[in-house]
Amino acid sequence: MIKITNLSKSFGELKVLDDINLNIKSGDIYGLIGQSGAGKSTLLRCINGLETYDSGTLKVENLEVKDYEGKEIRKFRKDIGMIFQHFSLMERKTAYQNIALPLECWGYKNDEIDRRVRELLNLVGIEEKIDVKPRCLSGGQKQRVAIARALALKPKMLLCDEATSALDPRTMKSILSLLREINEKLDITIVVVTHQMPVIKQVCNKVAVLDKGEIVVKGEVGEVFLNQPDVLRKLLGEEDNNELPCEGVNVRITYSREEVGSALLARMARSLDLDFSLVWGKLEKYREDTLGSIVINIDQKNESILFNYLNDINLNWEVMENGP
Repeated sequence: MIKITNLSKSFGELKVLDDINLNIKSGDIYGLIGQSGAGKSTLLRCINGLETYDSGTLKVENLEVKDYEGKEIRKFRKDIGMIFQHFSLMERKTAYQNIALPLECWGYKNDEIDRRVRELLNLVGIEEKIDVKPRCLSGGQKQRVAIARALALKPKMLLCDEATSALDPRTMKSILSLLREINEKLDITIVVVTHQMPVIKQVCNKVAVLDKGEIVVKGEVGEVFLNQPDVLRKLLGEEDNNELPCEGVNVRITYSREEVGSALLARMARSLDLDFSLVWGKLEKYREDTLGSIVINIDQKNESILFNYLNDINLNWEVMENGP
């Protein structure tokens, strides 16, 4: 669907994308995550042709995006739906009129427009808001109108640029559920730019983490979160060691759904016959996967016994710096 190879882009002397390589398959919900200024939105704008690029290739369905010109780029963008953080609705038009606008611009007949708009209002769950203007809609309802408008021309791909950043957590969750439903029902590829970790956890099946214009890690969401590279840990806010014990050895263990509920700590204590303390632990759900993460503290004299045991049972682990 989208194949990006060695793509780079600069604004003057500032390189914002550096040797980007990415393969987004048809039907993926692919997350692009990173701190502000990491290059996420610029990459998205390169995908839809709003930004050009200095070198490398960016192909959508085997066609190079930068080769499109004039009417060709307009036709190309017809197959791409866009939704934004602040909805970008026309305040003087009703929900119906906002959704109908792209269809009108492309010359669809009135009966076709009416049928498509009502179909989309039903899909996004706001049929009763058909004649309501944006000022009378909640943030979640506005975003549902924006999603319906983005789907009006039956695009093959939906690009979401911080589409849930302006929403409260409960509304964000409902919008993410809607996006996943759209992906499954319409078999539409979705690319999500975000700095919100819950977005990646709830809907994406694949993720790329950007930092200073580079992709530092990419892959299946569960695998990336299980391995947790340093840049991801910073995004999660877990790089601080202030709350860790200053004595002994602190070991962080991550485990997938197969070990969840298998009494990991109890088994470890029985097998090793060693004392250790639990510093913290949590379970989190990533789409259908459940991942666990714990930090334990053990006497330094017993560290080799623990490390050998963790290696034998094939768990991911690492030693963390002690607290101050």
